[in-house]
Amino acid sequence: MDRRRFLGKTLLGLAGLGLFSPAGCRSKQTAEVLKPGDPGMVGSHAAGGETYKPLVEAAVANLLSRHSGGVQQASLNQQGPPPLRICFAAVENKGVEEMRDFKEQIYQQIDTRIVQSQVFQPISRRFVEAGLHQTGLRPDNLFIPENMRTFTAAMEQMGQPFEYLMYATLTSGTTHDNKDYQRDYLLTLEMVNVRTGQYDKESAQLSKGYNVSAGAKLSHMFD
Repeated sequence: MDRRRFLGKTLLGLAGLGLFSPAGCRSKQTAEVLKPGDPGMVGSHAAGGETYKPLVEAAVANLLSRHSGGVQQASLNQQGPPPLRICFAAVENKGVEEMRDFKEQIYQQIDTRIVQSQVFQPISRRFVEAGLHQTGLRPDNLFIPENMRTFTAAMEQMGQPFEYLMYATLTSGTTHDNKDYQRDYLLTLEMVNVRTGQYDKESAQLSKGYNVSAGAKLSHMFD
């Protein structure tokens, strides 16, 4: 039997077993819409929605709960002061992974939770970006007192004064076990009163294991 006939019969045999497609080796990508309550995908090589969403929920809820007393008291009195205005400056990634489009999503999730809580009245991000552009400052420079005064003055000129500045930072730490590893993700929210300098901070942590094989995952479960 010559080589060409041998290869032909081999490929036909593989196709019959479902191991080879005559149309080529490239598989066809599929997708589905997840309904509410359906389990989401878990990132196999990096963090995804299964990691970032719980971090945002926990950190924001704990931070705002400590400041909700004044708002609840004011709600009993129609003449009470309005919610304090907060300027959410940015989300900074100091972790080992690239956040890609999740960085923007985390910003929007935190901002939405602040709006829904009614504990603070957030400033529109468009005004925040305009103020940074006008002053030529980066968000990580706002904690320098002189820069803070410059930025708050610019925001007041735009009719957007605020009492609190908030900053979010994502960090990570990795523990290796041969080729398997565990990564601990930490989302930290820092908030400072720009008038008094009073500082507050809240963090949420989530750990995730990455395994090179299903067998490795099972071995860790029974360790």
